[in-house]
Amino acid sequence: MPVMSDELLGSLNAVQDQLLALPQVEIQTDHILHGGMYARTIRIAPEVVLMGALVKIPTMLIVNGKTAVFTGESWIELEGYHVIPARAGRKQIFVAREETSITMIFPTDAKTVEQAEKEFTDEHESLMSRKNETDTVTITEG
Repeated sequence: MPVMSDELLGSLNAVQDQLLALPQVEIQTDHILHGGMYARTIRIAPEVVLMGALVKIPTMLIVNGKTAVFTGESWIELEGYHVIPARAGRKQIFVAREETSITMIFPTDAKTVEQAEKEFTDEHESLMSRKNETDTVTITEG
């Protein structure tokens, strides 16, 4: 996943405003803080369009399912299981074709989900995980 230009990010923010005007689907996030790593997993149903927050750090993405992904340069179709190195400075759009799971992982010293979210995005206050009370959180000492 490449870095996106300021011009492209501006265009994506305009698209995001249009998407936010539509009815929203609740998406649960499963959070794990373990061994100096933070992982957050979401599952999106078929035909759901998801635009993520602007990610300001490099992460790994694990995508499992069937989805179209806007990479900043083009749309790509993913089917099956993929581990993707993803750069800082990106904002993705996913359109699920079938149920799809997406996990983002990065190293961190965070001790709480809120700290980890602030670390990866300046848009942390608008994350669905800040509004959803059904998320699962696992924090270990390991």
